[in-house]
Formats: sequence, C-alpha cells, structure tokens
Amino acid sequence: MTDAPADDLRPRGRTAWARNLAAPVRGFLRAETGGAVVLVAAAVLALLWANLPGLPDYEHVWETELALRLGDHELVTDLRGWVNEGLMTLFFLVVGLEAKRELDQGELRERARLTVPVMAGLGGMAVTVGIYLLLNAGGPGAAGWGAAMSTDTALALGALALVTPARAVRVRVFLLTMVVVDDLVALAVIALAYSSDVSLPALGVAVALFAVLIALRFVPTGRAPLAAIVGVGIWLAMFESGVDPVISGLAIGLVTASYPPGREDLDRATELTRSFREQPTPELAYSAQRSLASAISPNDRLQYLLHPWTTYVIVPLFALANAGIHLSGDVLGDAATSSVTLGILVAYVVGKPVGVVGAAWLASRRAFGGERPSVTWPVLTGAGAAAGVGFTVSLLIASLAFEDGPLLDQAKLGVLAAALVSPLVAWLVFAITRRLPDRVRARQLGAVAEQLVDLADDVDPARDHVRGDPDAAVTLVEYGDFECPYCGQAEPIIRQLLDTCQADGLRYVFRHLPLADVHPRAQLAAEAAEAAAEQGRFWEMHDRLFAHQDALTPADLQRHAAAVGLNVARFTEDLRKRRHLRRVSEDVGSADRSGVSGTPSFFVNGRRHHGVYDVEALTAAVRSARLRARAAATVRGTR
Repeated sequence: MTDAPADDLRPRGRTAWARNLAAPVRGFLRAETGGAVVLVAAAVLALLWANLPGLPDYEHVWETELALRLGDHELVTDLRGWVNEGLMTLFFLVVGLEAKRELDQGELRERARLTVPVMAGLGGMAVTVGIYLLLNAGGPGAAGWGAAMSTDTALALGALALVTPARAVRVRVFLLTMVVVDDLVALAVIALAYSSDVSLPALGVAVALFAVLIALRFVPTGRAPLAAIVGVGIWLAMFESGVDPVISGLAIGLVTASYPPGREDLDRATELTRSFREQPTPELAYSAQRSLASAISPNDRLQYLLHPWTTYVIVPLFALANAGIHLSGDVLGDAATSSVTLGILVAYVVGKPVGVVGAAWLASRRAFGGERPSVTWPVLTGAGAAAGVGFTVSLLIASLAFEDGPLLDQAKLGVLAAALVSPLVAWLVFAITRRLPDRVRARQLGAVAEQLVDLADDVDPARDHVRGDPDAAVTLVEYGDFECPYCGQAEPIIRQLLDTCQADGLRYVFRHLPLADVHPRAQLAAEAAEAAAEQGRFWEMHDRLFAHQDALTPADLQRHAAAVGLNVARFTEDLRKRRHLRRVSEDVGSADRSGVSGTPSFFVNGRRHHGVYDVEALTAAVRSARLRARAAATVRGTR
C-alpha cells in the first residue's frame, strides 16, 4: 500500500460511534465555548436595545405578561419570568446531564476524585460571598450576596478556550465539575434565601413526582414519554410552590442514566435495521427506530436534543432579557462608587481564584483524603480566574434580590465588569504558566493525579502484536476491523504517526474487533491475520489486508497469503479449522471489557482517545502522554 499524500490522511468521517456522539465531553465543551460568542453578542444587543433611541422600550417589552390558563388554573408571569424560570430550566437540565455523564463514565467515575473540584467550587463561592459581605454587610446591598458567587458555565468555558490549548480537556472538565457544584449550591441558595411564600403542599408534590421519575427506570417500555410528563409535572409543582423551578432541571439531569452503548444492543439494532431493509413494514420500522434509540443512553439522547437549543437559543435569550441596562452618567458614576458593584467585581476577580486554589490545596491535605488535583497548580489557578466569570445565575439572583431600581443596575454592572476582567486575569495566569522552566513544569505534572486507565487488559508483548519501540514510554492501542472503511482511513495515519514519533519512543499495538454484523468478512480476515502471525508475518498481512479491503473472500485471502510469502497450504488449513478463532475472540472480549463498541478505537497509555483521529490529534495525545510519563519518571527519580 503506497503512502497517501498528506492532504488525504485526514479522514473524511469518524467512527460510527464518534460520528453520532463523538466524545461527549469534548462536544459539550466545544458547544459551550462556541455558544459563549453568541451569549456575548446577545448581551451587547441587550445593552444597545436599552440605550439606543427609537427602539421599543426594553423594560416594557420584557415585563409584558403572558398567561397559560386551563379552566380555573392559570400560570401567569412576564416574558422575562418565562425565560428565567421556564426556558432556563432546560439549561440547568443540560448541565446536570453532563455532570451525570462525568460521574458515570468520565473523569469523576472514581469518586475520590470529586473531593478536589467539589471543595474548590465550594471554596470559590465561600470566599466571594465573604468579600461581598465584607463590603456590604449592614448596608442596603447586603441582600445581594448571592449574586456574587456563581460562575457562568458558557462564558467561563469560553474564556478558558481562548487562553488554553484546544485539547486541554482536563482543565475544562475540572472547571465543569466546579461549575456544577456551583450551580447546585446557587440553586439551593435561590430556593432557601430568595424564595418567598413557599407552599409546602406543592413542594411535597414536586418531591413525590421526583420519586416517581426515579422509579420510571424500572418500567420496561415507554419510559421517555412518561418521564417527559412527570418532568413537566415537577416543574409545575415547583412553580406553584414558590421555589424557583429551575432547580428541577438540574435535579432531573443528575438522575438521568448515562452509559456507553453495549455490543448486544448495537447488534440487535443492526439486526432489526436489516430486517426492515428486507421487509419495510411500519411495525419493523418502529421496532428498528426504538432499538436504535435505546442503544444510546437517555442522558446522551437528551444532550443531543437539548444542548444546541440551550447553548445557542435559550442562554442568549436569557442574556437579551436580563443584560439590558440604561447607561447614563449618573448610573455609571453611582456604580463606580457603589459597594454593590465593587463587591461583585472584587469578589469574582480576586475571591474566585483565591477561594478555588485555597480550597483545592486544603482538599489535597491528608485530613481530606490527600487526593492530588487532576491539573497542575498553575493551571488550576488559571481555571480559578476563568471561574470569575459570573453572568447567568448572578443576574438571576440579582433580579430576585433587588427586583428593580438602582441597586439592580449596579449589581448588573458589577457582573458585566467581572465578566470582562476575569478572562484577562486568566490569560495572564496562563501566559506566565507557559513561560515556566521545563524543570518546574515537569515537577508540576508529576504531582497531578494519575490518568484513569480505560484499557481493561494491559499490553503483553509476548501476546500482542507490537510495532515500534517495544520499550517505548508511550503505547498506542487500536481496536480495528479489516473491513471497516474508517480503520482503512486511519491506517496510513498510524504509519505516519509512527514515522513522526518513533524516535521519541512510541509503540503501536493492533487488536481485533471484527464487527461481523456489519462487516461479514471481517472475522475471517482477522483469523487470517493471526494465521499469518503464526508464520511470523502478522504485520505484512495486516498491511496487505488494509490495502485490499474490498478483497477479503477466502480466495482473496489465499492470494494475500502467497503475496506475503506464507505457506499457503498451512494457512488455508488454519482458516478451515478455525484454529485462531479463540485468539480473535480474546481480543473482542478485551474490547468489551474496555467499553469499546466501534472501530477504530484508540487508547494512549491506557487512556481512551476520543474524537477525531487525524495526525494532529493523535500526535498531540502521544506528546501529552510522553510528557506525563517523563514527569512521573522525574518525580520517581527525586524520591
């Protein structure tokens, strides 16, 4: 197989798994950071609307009442209320869904790792509230303490994307975890401190319906529509209770199951789809559709449906409804000397990073379990500075604390000022971090928590097929299928990667995962590669099979065997008697234990590589793993 030109090495698609739900964390972060641009644009538009003459009055529009009536029952609030208490529930639902996904499948599935980000989130909130109250206690602005504590998910992740490398996922996951803790506490504060005239019967109904929602997981079929009905009921009960109903979204998200697609479910979906192709009846169409949907967890399905709407429509609409402030000389002059404005600004810009770093340091002490953070201390400081971007919940609480008047305008200006200054502080921190000496950076990397290993079965050079330096510090494992077109696109990329990185220490391991339900010749091709391995020609056969993916019949395999110099008679007998079936099945079993359901799937030093598998992405993953391996070796050498 000849090397493809460099421009052709980037695959036009992704794996079947990645094309549909490619690396949920990365997808979530990309959408959040892209949505930050839309959010800022909406905030600017709100300011222009509130200040340019000739436009409809900003406050008058958003204070227009909208009522829903059914018989004697009615829900009445203004347009701003429907956005803040209605649509924003979906935003917090998505935040809860992503937190649940991280708890079930991501970095936080090892519960001990929650300690540092959770305490960092709590510490950041405690210090910001303390600073605000220090400047406002006993004054008219004291009631607005809740507006000085919460981080905006979209803007904070967007700010972090501007000042960190594109693939710095760990720090963003760390920040995301802090933000979820932040949102939970903030919503609890709204419920307890900023809700009045609470109706206990309505609140009891909401709790009872929440218990029903949890119990629905035991219902065999029809759960989705039932869950939707119960979810709406929870929101209505919370609305009637007097407690801000947005808390229901986060709670629902945190109990929505997240799990990777199982091979049995995928096989069944494929079988039903094939049956529909053979007999296109409505019954089989419905069965195939339901089977395809059920193969993906409810968490992933909801995120796929809701996340674009919350990121690009709902949150910007919230900004449009709340960020409009009529700016005049008097308003700006009052804000410049207002303890409310200064309290919010100083709390976010100074208090957030100080609280985050201080609480994370306490969490890493032996008394709290002694867990190391997942990111270095300089990077954690930068994340704490980015967490100083408060917007969504801050404006929400400010509107509850001050309702209307000059104090509300001063609070809004403080929130907007912090959202401008905090990213600059984060940029400065990361700029300094990049200029640290390599020795200091290596020592910092060696002090972070070890990456969670996703690969269930360690590489065994005596058994596995290894290409490259057998003693390399970095190991790239691929689960592949000789008939899979995406594996075929990845193969020249792997060879280029080996050429580029082998001098620095890289070994590549190929394991079999023939997807027989969609690639009928893949199983026999895998056994053919093992028959070649028996004669010391695995890699020659490996390269030959990928070069001729459209020629994998038994007769084709015999021709390939002859081309690579095998004893064809012995090779044919091995295939006829299925002598290497068990060896291939062992690889399939290890793929199942590692949560692999599609091809190609890559692991770098045991850690699952998500997303695209072009040269740039894999090279970055290999270099990051090599840097961590060297840092760990440096730390071991100093002990």
